Amino acid sequence: MLTLEVVPERSLGCEQWEFVVGMHFSQAVAIIQSQVGVVKGVQVLYSDTKPLEADLVINLPQDGIRLFFDPVSQRLKIIEIYSMKSVKLKYCGLEFNSPEILPSIEQIEHSFGATHPGVYDSEKQLFMLNFRGLSFYFPVESKFQCGSTHNLGSLQFPAGSSPLVSRMAIYCGSSVDHAYAPELPLTCYYGQLYLQKAEIIRGESYTRGLKLYLLAGTNSRLIDSVKLLFEREVLLGHSAQDVASALGAPSKVFYKSEDKMRIHSPNAHRKISATRSDYFFNYFTLGMDVLFDAKSHLVKKIVLHTNYPGHYNFNMYMRCEFNLCLDETNITAYSHWDDICKKLTPSERPVVLNRASSTNTTNPFGSTLCYGYQDIVFEVMPNHYIASMSMYGDGRSYELEGEHA
Repeated sequence: MLTLEVVPERSLGCEQWEFVVGMHFSQAVAIIQSQVGVVKGVQVLYSDTKPLEADLVINLPQDGIRLFFDPVSQRLKIIEIYSMKSVKLKYCGLEFNSPEILPSIEQIEHSFGATHPGVYDSEKQLFMLNFRGLSFYFPVESKFQCGSTHNLGSLQFPAGSSPLVSRMAIYCGSSVDHAYAPELPLTCYYGQLYLQKAEIIRGESYTRGLKLYLLAGTNSRLIDSVKLLFEREVLLGHSAQDVASALGAPSKVFYKSEDKMRIHSPNAHRKISATRSDYFFNYFTLGMDVLFDAKSHLVKKIVLHTNYPGHYNFNMYMRCEFNLCLDETNITAYSHWDDICKKLTPSERPVVLNRASSTNTTNPFGSTLCYGYQDIVFEVMPNHYIASMSMYGDGRSYELEGEHA
């Protein structure tokens, strides 16, 4: 059984790790992966058809914990403990929920002190006790009236029958119903760069590159650290040294071993050098890949990822918040392909792309369709949202290489 510390309006965790309100989905997954054998069951819930409307949810059924992530920002919004019997909980180092200590109204009052009057919901037969960034839910009988109680003492229960907390929630906001995902906390920066937004720089009918608005923590010590916002440009034709100077070392360098789409190239008959291969700089926290030519070491392609659930690469990249103005049409990571096609005329015959790894040839999410427009390729999911956008800058929209290992 996990023993976890509750910090209202902030986190749930222990000395080794913590789920922090505002952390990114991928960071929560990384914590769970680091606790293999401790956290024994994980479920991920999302909407295939409405990925921007329904929360992303990580459910830990054996530990009675659910994590709700905002579907747009993909940052943690609510931490819910829905099975109090499955976990031990502490506040300020003192346990208030365990097999030996039952979370009654009196126990919650003793552990957390005074609060605003509770509210009884007769429809759900729940008594809700709200602290700042923390709510407790008690199932009670319908004999209690709707509205606020004057204080905890106004609820009269027979001796030994005080209701116990059935679930609790940690969040930012005035209530659970108005909870929101705050900006990424400084404790979650981990020395990485994060993307605020990316603007695609266009010439006349061709792409020049990206202007990136980046965020970083300025100090490894949290007490002295502040968020720093700065701008960088990555242009097609830049050298690998230029990109590394602008963005720092990539999360990973990936050398292409195959080109699944080479058959669609007009130069498909040419032999490929056995000693050289193009390579990617993968920037996972920025949601982008940069492809370099093996001979010149210059940028030949930039790939931006939207990180929608239901895609083969989901959770590998953070969502790239890009903005592209294309022939007076504004395209973002949230644009629906049907809306784009009403204003633009992409290639009529898409290329079918079925991703699979070398160790596992199955893809449970199925194939995607790739449409070319000028020097840009849009990878579109079955739900008609954009999975990725590749930019070449020289009209080579027929190339669609794998971006990572």
